[in-house]
Amino acid sequence: MKAGVFSTVFQRDSLEEVLDGVVDAGFEATQFHMSCAGIDQIPEQIPEGLCERIRKAFDGRGMEMGALSGTFNVIDQDLGAREAGFRGLEQLVSHAHELGTSVVTLCSGTMADYLWRPHPDNNGAEAWDQMIGSMARASEIAEKHDVYVAFEPEVSNVIDSAVKAKRAIDTVGSPKLKVCIDGANLFHKGELPRMDEILNQAFDLIGEHIVFAHAKDLSKDGEAGHDAAGTGFLNYERYLEFLDKVGYKGAVVLHSLAEEQVPGCKAFLEQKIRGNS
Repeated sequence: MKAGVFSTVFQRDSLEEVLDGVVDAGFEATQFHMSCAGIDQIPEQIPEGLCERIRKAFDGRGMEMGALSGTFNVIDQDLGAREAGFRGLEQLVSHAHELGTSVVTLCSGTMADYLWRPHPDNNGAEAWDQMIGSMARASEIAEKHDVYVAFEPEVSNVIDSAVKAKRAIDTVGSPKLKVCIDGANLFHKGELPRMDEILNQAFDLIGEHIVFAHAKDLSKDGEAGHDAAGTGFLNYERYLEFLDKVGYKGAVVLHSLAEEQVPGCKAFLEQKIRGNS
């Protein structure tokens, strides 16, 4: 494993300057957002020549695109917005190999009007059925282009636990539907005292399906964490130990941090990775 970082941490005027920021900070891997190339993160169309430019910029810096961000609300109750999301997802998935990755990340959606806000109806049959339909649709797109789509279990979304993640994977039944794991996103209110138990359950249930990993932290007992790695309660020793045990060899990508926090968070994460090697 190695430390990586979201490309959006580095706000610059051009794609090349963003990647220079990543490299100058000492990283070899990133999760890439198309917004860093001057277009929408979920684009209706990718301009001709842009993928070649992005790939050249990565290759010229010896960088790895660990994953491409394709996150949108897959159960958006605005059906027009949902369809636009799927059109954008098809654009991203169909160009993923050209860009240099085989993983496009997703979320499982929410009935709320903001992607990372919970809603009581997320636990209902309607939300579940809509989510399964959308995951099946995303998987079909992924199968067509030989790419993985990896959703992130997150307490604000429909798939808010490892149990539901495993159920969704089994229900959809696609070899291209995988998991992007973020240890800070697995804990509901009151569950922090059960941290090791919940992490253990998560990796037991879905460890074999993990194709990408995030690194951030949580400072509240009751919602997904949105804090910089090393500033909260997540048991990183255990989290990384479990990642190692399931054979994960990729980048563990920092996000939810400001650029000025990068040196400290990178040092923290790399120290924890070394401790598990």
